[in-house]
Amino acid sequence: MNNLNSILIEGNLVRDPELSYTPKGTAVCKFSVACNRQWKQDDQVQKEVSYFDVSAWTRLAEVCGEYLKKGRGVRVVGRLKQDRWTDPEGKPHSRVEIVAEHVEFKPQKKADADPAADAAAEKPAEDSEVETEAEQEEEKEAAGF
Repeated sequence: MNNLNSILIEGNLVRDPELSYTPKGTAVCKFSVACNRQWKQDDQVQKEVSYFDVSAWTRLAEVCGEYLKKGRGVRVVGRLKQDRWTDPEGKPHSRVEIVAEHVEFKPQKKADADPAADAAAEKPAEDSEVETEAEQEEEKEAAGF
C-alpha cells in the first residue's frame, strides 16, 4: 500500500516555463511557483515567500508550456519527489520538487495576457469579458477539464 504523498500550492510563476522532451519523446514542462504568506506579529505585518520547483509531464506539460507565462497565477496539485545524488567530490545532495498531477490556471486580465491589449481596451467592457471567458474555456478544454 502506498503512503499518502499529496501537496496543493497556489502562487504565481516566477519565470516562463521550460518545455522540453525526453529522448523517447515524452513532454516535460518545468516551472517555479512563488507562494506568498503574511501574518501579523507585534502589530507588524511579517512577509514570507517560498519558491517551489514544479514539473509536469505528457499532455499536461504541453498545455502548461503553451498557456503559462511568468506572473500567471496557478493552483498545483501533485506529489513531492526527492532526488538524491553524490557529486564527483563525494558530497551528498538532495532536492525536492513537486510533480504536478493537476494544474489550474488562475484567471488573468486581458492586459496581462496580450501585450497588444491596448487596442482591445478601446472595445466595450462586455466584449473584453466575453473574449476572456472564451479564452479561459479554451484553456480548460485544452487541459482536459
